[in-house]
Amino acid sequence: MPSINFSPMLDKMHRLCTQMQAKIILALEAEETTQFRTDAWQRPGGGGGITRVLEEGSVIEKGGVNTSYVHGQLKGQEVEMFKTLVNRVAPDMTASLENAHFAATGISLVIHPKNPFIPTTHANYRYFELIAGKERIWWFGGGADLTPYYLDEDDARHFHQMHKNACDTLSPTTYDTYKKECDTYFYLPHRGETRGVGGIFFDYLRQYPQETLHDFAESCADALIKAYIPIIQKHKNRPYTDEQRDWQLYRRGRYVEFNLLYDRGTLFGIKTHGRTESILMSLPNLVSWKYNYTPKSGSPEDLLTQCLKSPREWI
Repeated sequence: MPSINFSPMLDKMHRLCTQMQAKIILALEAEETTQFRTDAWQRPGGGGGITRVLEEGSVIEKGGVNTSYVHGQLKGQEVEMFKTLVNRVAPDMTASLENAHFAATGISLVIHPKNPFIPTTHANYRYFELIAGKERIWWFGGGADLTPYYLDEDDARHFHQMHKNACDTLSPTTYDTYKKECDTYFYLPHRGETRGVGGIFFDYLRQYPQETLHDFAESCADALIKAYIPIIQKHKNRPYTDEQRDWQLYRRGRYVEFNLLYDRGTLFGIKTHGRTESILMSLPNLVSWKYNYTPKSGSPEDLLTQCLKSPREWI
């Protein structure tokens, strides 16, 4: 653990991430015949994490539930990169960021199911702290979203309702705000599509007390289990054709495109020399691209494509 005088929330949030990792994996393994394997790693600059991955399961083709707790000092190009973050969070901060101390902890997950009727899901919750001279800033970030291959409106409504319930613990307007943020963030401008049917997304959150935001993150992580496990149970034994499987692999290409081109976490991790295997764990084992492919008008595949051209209100 870092020797710098970071706030107690750093350790408290790390404990929550570790607890939620175990809880989420327990829920996922109850639907599986295969167990997650554990890969503990150390970051050369300070800290490390635990990557837990499942591949080629009966339900999950590729999935990971990861925690990290990293810390260090800013040097070189990292200083300029962090200036952008600081300007968003605390534009009045005047201290130099050269050799500033930072620490971050979080949990992230991506589940790519085998059955094309089960959507992919992604979630992450994180806490960040920075000490520069006598100045200190902190913030929370996170969210969860659903990426279906075949549109099931009941699934989308259920996923959103569970996350609205969690958001309501913070304020009556939280869900509407973070739902819009999710639709805006998980968007592929070069395709003119959202990545999926959305969920919630927030970043640089610090306008509430730390304890309040810690409890909010816990509510959201619990909501992911309530939102996603019933969808797995609903579809995991549903038969599918080779053509439906091909469509799933094709649509996974959109997921890869977003993660490699736009995802802040992926780009931040690569630029700060994070652990590559853990960062790119989010990518599916199998994916395909077809040249200039357009699904047949009115087909289930076309219905999904049309849905993703404009965000919808699900509840």
